[in-house]
Amino acid sequence: MKTGLPGKQKGAVAIEFAVVFVIFFAVFYGLISYSLPLLLMQSFNHAAAEGVRRSVALDPATPDYPNQLILRAKSAAQAQLNWIPTTFQFLPEHITATYDGTTLSLQIKYPSAKLRGVLPVLVLPGIGAVPNLPTHLTAQSSIRF
Repeated sequence: MKTGLPGKQKGAVAIEFAVVFVIFFAVFYGLISYSLPLLLMQSFNHAAAEGVRRSVALDPATPDYPNQLILRAKSAAQAQLNWIPTTFQFLPEHITATYDGTTLSLQIKYPSAKLRGVLPVLVLPGIGAVPNLPTHLTAQSSIRF
């Protein structure tokens, strides 16, 4: 009597493994590739809020108050984002601040295309591009005086 798999079933395990591996790899790569942009977004939101919060401490009697307010907000936000490695090409120009006399707004707008050098896009059949990111990762915070 023969033991083992019947002759017609010899390649079934390899085919099943290949299908399961593709699905597993897609989920795993998606988890890893979306974690980095989510970490950046969380950092951008925190930095924008911190920049606006720290600017409140500036005395309104300070000479050139509007420009000093904007400068303080931008520098506080930049200080919060100093952990970002240089390979991400995050520049101070990605941080903008405006003050209209009553409201200070700070925006961080980072082009997600710069992440492609760090995090390659993988095109999976039936799923598409992973990660599929918006054109810019954007965070904004404002305060009214």
